[in-house]
Amino acid sequence: MPTESEADEKNPFLMALGERVRSLRSRRGLTRKAVALAADVSERHLANLEYGIGNASILVLLQVAGALQCSLAELLGDVTTSSPEWLLIRELLEGRDEATLSRVRAAIGELLGTGGANAARSQRVALIGLRGAGKSTLGQMLADDLGYPFVELSREIEKFAGCSISEIQGLYGMNAYRRYERRALEEAIQIYPEAVIATPGGLVSDPATFNQLLAHCTTVWLQADAEDHMKRVTAQGDLRPMAASREAMEDLKGILAGRAAFYSKAEFRLDTSAAPLEATFTALRDLVRRALQLPC
Repeated sequence: MPTESEADEKNPFLMALGERVRSLRSRRGLTRKAVALAADVSERHLANLEYGIGNASILVLLQVAGALQCSLAELLGDVTTSSPEWLLIRELLEGRDEATLSRVRAAIGELLGTGGANAARSQRVALIGLRGAGKSTLGQMLADDLGYPFVELSREIEKFAGCSISEIQGLYGMNAYRRYERRALEEAIQIYPEAVIATPGGLVSDPATFNQLLAHCTTVWLQADAEDHMKRVTAQGDLRPMAASREAMEDLKGILAGRAAFYSKAEFRLDTSAAPLEATFTALRDLVRRALQLPC
């Protein structure tokens, strides 16, 4: 048992972790000795963990999770393990391929009224992709062609904050920036039933904001070669977030690789490195007009 001084010094996270370990052990009908044996840790070590005074390494937690036959996420208290319904939903989705998960996401959106497979196609066209893909240039051209307002979401974020994006991130941090980003998107959706929206490259990093975009906009992923991304961004005089890196190209390729799976959730995609600007715009124009059932 922990001493009184140990109890006073308990970290809230460690206390909650210990409670989950005890709860999971009880749910499995296992003794502490049995779990310690299966996890290959001492019984005292496990007891300290359960009492919230054991600052266990990640490897020990993995061993304990294995002994309790649960995921590390469940042990740590991930929201998707916080109730029986969440756990049952996770079990249903476990091991499903991307196509199935995409259909499930659309069905959930339809059920919750946030957009779904049978939702009417939005007349808001959102261009997604990394900086330098051509979102601003092609977006303005597309908006002019369709007669829609053009919304540069980065500029709207700066209006909300009253300062530049670099200042938002430097002064208030990335979490504050993401909040401004979500507010800017929400307002654009509310104000414009028809629009072409050029989105910041990192918008897909926030699941809640990206879900909103997918639910309320017709989305097009503008792809480009890493070399084209770099040339275009350099031409704009902007190397964020690679400015301080000597391996800028490798950083850029890493960002592309990390975000590609999210960008690929767009309904359509267009390679902006495959042809000159005018030909690329024609391809985008035709793609969007067909999607929106407008005359080409």
